Amino acid sequence: MLKFILRRILVMIPQLIILSILIFLLAKAMPGDALTGQLASNPKMDAVTIHELKQKLGLFDPLYIQYGRWIKGLLHGDLGLSVIHQTSVTHLLAGKMGNTILLGFAIMVLSYLISIPLGIIGGRWTDSLADKMIVGYNYLTFATPLFIFALLVLYIFGFVLGWFPTSGSVDIRAEDGTFAYYISKFNHLILPAFSGAIVSTTVTIQYLRNEIIDTKIKDFVKTARAKGVSESKVYTRHIFRNSLLPIAAFLGYEIVYLIGGSVFLESIYGYPGIGQLFLTSIMQRDFSVVTALVMISGLATLVGTLVSDIILSAVDPRIRIE
Repeated sequence: MLKFILRRILVMIPQLIILSILIFLLAKAMPGDALTGQLASNPKMDAVTIHELKQKLGLFDPLYIQYGRWIKGLLHGDLGLSVIHQTSVTHLLAGKMGNTILLGFAIMVLSYLISIPLGIIGGRWTDSLADKMIVGYNYLTFATPLFIFALLVLYIFGFVLGWFPTSGSVDIRAEDGTFAYYISKFNHLILPAFSGAIVSTTVTIQYLRNEIIDTKIKDFVKTARAKGVSESKVYTRHIFRNSLLPIAAFLGYEIVYLIGGSVFLESIYGYPGIGQLFLTSIMQRDFSVVTALVMISGLATLVGTLVSDIILSAVDPRIRIE
């Protein structure tokens, strides 16, 4: 197992290098530069000042020098300076990352709490009324775009019924660290987490249902039944355990969602996370923030893949690569 993990980590190194080069070159290929957004908001800024600022930021240096400076900053935890917000990108992300991770974690937990029981019911009692209702629910969530469902949930539960807040991550009047603060944080989290969880259950339900249907007709299950093993033990010890392998593999990829966030959800609900920051940074051409967020998302993807491989090799020794 240790050799497998070390080998996978070594493979990630050239992947990260290639990813960083692609992100840097794509950022440079985009129209404008780090000062374009600031110039658009301040048309009185003259050309001489712009030239001096570009020289100060090193935008006239050769690409390989700029890339080396950017990588050196990344290795030291310096993600650059946000020209629009006039603060370091590291400081800017620190205030947003916590909200995004909290939202992603809530979506992941709710999604599994909903999808695993539904997938088990649909797979065990195939073609029953409950299974048909679950399949219908799955088709509905698959066909409904996230932003449509999120807007509908926001309108009904936020504006019509008024049960939950419609924007923000916490009430500005709540004092940090108090019980009222955490209650407000929880209330602001419910609607975006519920919207994201309902739409994201589709894949898990479908995979789990199909795996149970395929597994319960395999030879080792028939053998267990022939030996007189009770039906409940057949499902818990043989069918469910093997059917949950793909779900365990998906767990690692949820890290990507925890870090990457959801641009649609954070924008619709006005939730201050890095997904919303990513969208505004693109529109304002704040490329230092954009490249940092894309790099973090790419790193999260590679780490998620590694975690998925480790989980699969741990729960199923047959696929372990030694």
